[in-house]
Amino acid sequence: MRIKKIAYFDCFAGVSGDMILGALLDSGLPIESLRKVLRHVPLAGYRIGAERVTRAGIAGTKVIISLAKDSGKRVHGIGDIMKIVRKSSLPVPVAETVEKVFESLARAEAKVHGGRGRAAHFHEVGAVDSILDIVGSVAGFHILGFDEIYSSPLPWNSGTVECAHGTLPVPAPAVSELMRGIPVYQHRIRAEMVTPTGAAILKTRVRRFGCMPALRVTRIGYGAGSAQFHNFPNLLRLVIGEAIESEGDDSVAVIETGIDDMSPTVYNYLSEKLFEGGALDVFTTPVLMKKNRPGQLLTVICPPRIMSSLADIIFRESTTLGVRYREEQRLVLPRSSEQVQTPYGRVRVKVAQRPGGRITVSPEYDDCARRAAAKRVSLREVMDAASLAAEEMMRKRGVSCILKDRIPEA
Repeated sequence: MRIKKIAYFDCFAGVSGDMILGALLDSGLPIESLRKVLRHVPLAGYRIGAERVTRAGIAGTKVIISLAKDSGKRVHGIGDIMKIVRKSSLPVPVAETVEKVFESLARAEAKVHGGRGRAAHFHEVGAVDSILDIVGSVAGFHILGFDEIYSSPLPWNSGTVECAHGTLPVPAPAVSELMRGIPVYQHRIRAEMVTPTGAAILKTRVRRFGCMPALRVTRIGYGAGSAQFHNFPNLLRLVIGEAIESEGDDSVAVIETGIDDMSPTVYNYLSEKLFEGGALDVFTTPVLMKKNRPGQLLTVICPPRIMSSLADIIFRESTTLGVRYREEQRLVLPRSSEQVQTPYGRVRVKVAQRPGGRITVSPEYDDCARRAAAKRVSLREVMDAASLAAEEMMRKRGVSCILKDRIPEA
């Protein structure tokens, strides 16, 4: 069994880069460790500190970045920022993630304002304090050693915000673009509660947006935003905990929808698109729906992180108007993929370790079907040849195996 360290961002008042950084500091990130990492970035003219503040009676940590004159007003393009990151001596995982965050921002800016992602120019996001918020947040994740990061849905506010492009609606267009695929909900406060830096950091690092996973809570921290709302705490809550993972444990998302008004010829195409999108399995079950209409229950099993993108495929390629989803645990046997040489060419075989030390081997259908078609022989001949080759391979390794599609002799 292995203990995983989990972080969950409760964004009841939205999220920004400095709020993420404040929440990390409030939950145990040493500020000296943060300063040490930031010294690896070739940026000058700033000082970073933190102070305890209260928002609507709740205490949290506010990050304070003091800038030399005009240093916070520089505008950087994505290329300029990438040069800064690549000239740094940041740990490789930190530098790679920081680049992904800025690439995400560049794509959003380019989509909204036109042009290519690499040609995107940052205004507020290009300021030194915003760059430090992003680098510091990603470095904080690395220092605290989170195995997985989750987040609540994000608030969708109304109102306007002033920026370099003038007066824009809230959420700002670039933020709206970053929030594609993320669960959101309408919030009553008319103010900006999700910033581009906050949205980009979470979108890049969060495994899944939704309910908090089961865990044993160990730390809770609050990062404070700059604005003060009437009778509402402008804070980002970070919950840190531990989850126990047994060998073979895994979590999957299950998406379901009942369909009774779609041509049967569409299901094959829909399944192909879902598999191309990363689904682990797709199947249908005949059901009787309301008014006893015959229909199909479409079930899709996938990694939780791609659930939203597969739901988009279902909405685009089927007639359904809604889907259900949930996350479930599953147990999987240790397995590996090997290649064996047959008279018809190389074929992959799946090797699984079963309880009691038993090993089962089964040829991959797709490989066998391609070889059978190419050599103009029966599928059964290729599968038998692959099974015998796998059995010989395992015998040479001194391992006894069972061919999955054969009954062992007594």
